[in-house]
Amino acid sequence: MKALFARVCQPVAVRETQGAWFRGLRLVAVDGTTFDLPDTEANATFFGRPGTGRGQGRSAYPQARTVALVECGTHAVFAAEAAPLAVHETVLSRRLFPSLTRGMLLLADRGFLGFDLWRAAAATGADLLWRVRSNAVLPVVAALSDGSYLSQIVAARDKNRRADPATVRVIEYTLGPPGEGTVYRLVTTLLDPATVPATELAALYAERWEIETTLDEIKTHLGGPRFVLRSQHPAGVEQEIFAFLLVHHALCDLMHQAAQLQREDPDRMSFTRTLRVVRRQTTGQAGFSPSRLARALTQTLREITERLLAPRRLRSNPRVIKRKMSNWPLKRTEHNNRPRPDTPVVALAEPTRTAPTPRVKS
Repeated sequence: MKALFARVCQPVAVRETQGAWFRGLRLVAVDGTTFDLPDTEANATFFGRPGTGRGQGRSAYPQARTVALVECGTHAVFAAEAAPLAVHETVLSRRLFPSLTRGMLLLADRGFLGFDLWRAAAATGADLLWRVRSNAVLPVVAALSDGSYLSQIVAARDKNRRADPATVRVIEYTLGPPGEGTVYRLVTTLLDPATVPATELAALYAERWEIETTLDEIKTHLGGPRFVLRSQHPAGVEQEIFAFLLVHHALCDLMHQAAQLQREDPDRMSFTRTLRVVRRQTTGQAGFSPSRLARALTQTLREITERLLAPRRLRSNPRVIKRKMSNWPLKRTEHNNRPRPDTPVVALAEPTRTAPTPRVKS
């Protein structure tokens, strides 16, 4: 499955694809997620499980970490790596950089910025637009006309000598009510404000959230609610993860074809509707001839475009979470297939030693 994914899953946007480009650069994003796995000893030993602050201090399920490169305009995953939970996202993301090429603009969240990782990504020829932490030291080397400024980042091992810096352009802005908004700091390899104004880059960074929507499509809609993989062993887990990514890429490619027929932005195509249509069509195509399959594809594309989503609206939501906690112990592998009791429960109950006192109405 991993070899098949590497062979067939590529960016699908063409020059005419709406929402997939910024000044001629293909918009892509990198991010990571975790998949819950069956609670078996093999999975727990190989992948590990995260800790918790309650109960036994361990999560209910082992987890596998996955990092992906996604084409923002179409949500197509074109590179991915899966590994045990102890492997950091930055380690996995570096393995994906050979899939980056000149003509791409890579968006990343603040958890990814590091000097070595930045250098490795920039060496591919792709341009970068990454968010940085608010406490990052970015000295002003030169102020630019649009309010951004040139700065330098260095490796932690070189912070005193600063002998091998990388020049970046810094854009700072605030989102939210005055005095209460969140300050964003972006660094980019696009250094010329005359070519790419800071306001455009600030607005563009919101496209990074397309990868969050992509992960939601895979885990919530394709996988289903309370999604847990089925594989009992590590080799099967990797196979299953890439199988999900293959199916998701096929659906995104189909949505892109439908969008091109209607000359629409792929964002107007509903992923859940596409999923329902494909599931219905797949069961009716077994043993079909190539001509009938072609007609089925035409019918599928027509059904996908019958109900378009409304154009994207401006919106903002706080990053908060509400999760129900329980004081009950977590279910573990040793709780499965418990032996049946030899004695009926009624016989195990302790008999009453004294007769209950009757209740008399006054």
